[in-house]
Amino acid sequence: MQNYHQLSVWRKAHAIALNVQRLTERIPREGNSGLVGQLRRAALSIPSNIAEGATRPTDKDFLKFLHIARASAAEVEYQLEFAATAGLIATNEFALRQQELIEVRKMLAGLIRRIRQPIP
Repeated sequence: MQNYHQLSVWRKAHAIALNVQRLTERIPREGNSGLVGQLRRAALSIPSNIAEGATRPTDKDFLKFLHIARASAAEVEYQLEFAATAGLIATNEFALRQQELIEVRKMLAGLIRRIRQPIP
């Protein structure tokens, strides 16, 4: 069990959730409330699952939540891609968020590897 605030991947995921919240405030609600709600939930799921997993008593449990966080990051990336393609957000905004999400997914993959193969 560890303090999730000390994990740099959690801090970056938290920033993504805040950025997505701000970004979705600019998407017109009419006809897009489902997308906005799903984007917000998926973005919030990333740091939430890291935090929840960090409090679990075993590495196996922590890994399960890290995998969920990584899947949520992929979900957010696609939803933002959809929003950009549909003209709901600027393509440069999508590109910025995409780079953040790629970085978080890489960090999660590294943390997963580290937990699976602890240093002797």
